[in-house]
Amino acid sequence: MSPERAEQIAVSALIWLSTNEDLLPLFLGASGAAAEDLRGLANSPAFLASVLEFITMDDAWVMAFCDAETIKYEEPLMARYALPGAEAVHWT
Repeated sequence: MSPERAEQIAVSALIWLSTNEDLLPLFLGASGAAAEDLRGLANSPAFLASVLEFITMDDAWVMAFCDAETIKYEEPLMARYALPGAEAVHWT
């Protein structure tokens, strides 16, 4: 997946998350971001990666987001790996 496509998915995820009354406060608490800063942070690939990391923590969230955006369930995680910071993941 290209970084550009990954950013598109992440921005869509941020928009979806910002309209979710249940998940938005959880994300803000976990990320330390303020609701009024989200628009400006949408230009940061690292912040967008954190949005995808948050959503991919729960299969139900992934499914809800993907169903709303009509994308495949594996795309948010693929997008996460295409954004900065994923290369630091080591499984051994």
